[in-house]
Amino acid sequence: MFELVLHVPEESVESVSDALESLDALSVSVEDADAQTPEEQAMFGEPGMPAPKAGWQRSTMTALFQLEPQALDAARLLVAQDFFEGSSVVGVKPVPDQDWVRLTQSQFDPVDITPTFWIVPTWHEPPAAAQRVLRLDPGLAFGTGTHPTTRMCLRWIAARNLAGQRVLDYGCGSGILAMAAKLFGAGVTDAVDIDPAAVSSTQINAAANHVQLNAGLPDLAQGAYNLVLANILATPLKVLAPLLCGHLATGASLVLAGILSRQADELKAAYAPYVDLQVTDEQEGWILMTASARST
Repeated sequence: MFELVLHVPEESVESVSDALESLDALSVSVEDADAQTPEEQAMFGEPGMPAPKAGWQRSTMTALFQLEPQALDAARLLVAQDFFEGSSVVGVKPVPDQDWVRLTQSQFDPVDITPTFWIVPTWHEPPAAAQRVLRLDPGLAFGTGTHPTTRMCLRWIAARNLAGQRVLDYGCGSGILAMAAKLFGAGVTDAVDIDPAAVSSTQINAAANHVQLNAGLPDLAQGAYNLVLANILATPLKVLAPLLCGHLATGASLVLAGILSRQADELKAAYAPYVDLQVTDEQEGWILMTASARST
């Protein structure tokens, strides 16, 4: 493997990135060229959403190529392009060989949700204290138990007896919440997502954990549920308020996550016509909001 390193001004980042991809770069990363200096620029976007800008005022772009000639050819071709004006080639250097599988695996350890409930990658043995275990590896879909939003949802589930309850996991990602609900006694459980890759991931993970649930696109969700879970982001959660609340049976529980602390009032207002949302957990700037369906 070989890295081609470039310095690129903000206005050229997208054009250079597109060109690198067309030149068969295996990956392209963009970093602040002034990082760790007084000129460093902070750039923040809502987690899970695109960054507000494609790059920094002075960006360092690193493209990974399989072979050195590919990286050198890419550098020569870029220098000849009009859009590369103001940019420069820092150089091409080899990337040390590593066992990438083992390196990736080393970054994911078992996650304790409670002292007895753990999320464990398949390459680890469950801890001795684990009485309930979900086997889950990092994949294409969001949800491995490491993010605060997922952990708060899992803690909420683990503290309840869901025996026989009908459950909807809306925006299921990896299927982790739906599987956890089943692990804690839920009855018929539907896991839905707008992304077919997430549906496939949920089906694969459920089979690996010997969990029976229904996974599909959003039109799979039909009728009333005793528990509706949605770990998405604040903006889609606000839009989905009538739909999600429309699936609540009398006395049902609604559990929402993917919400920053500062967004609590926005969510309360969006759901006020249907339920009275309250903040019931908080971790690292994220909150869990829950409500019970009103009696009709």
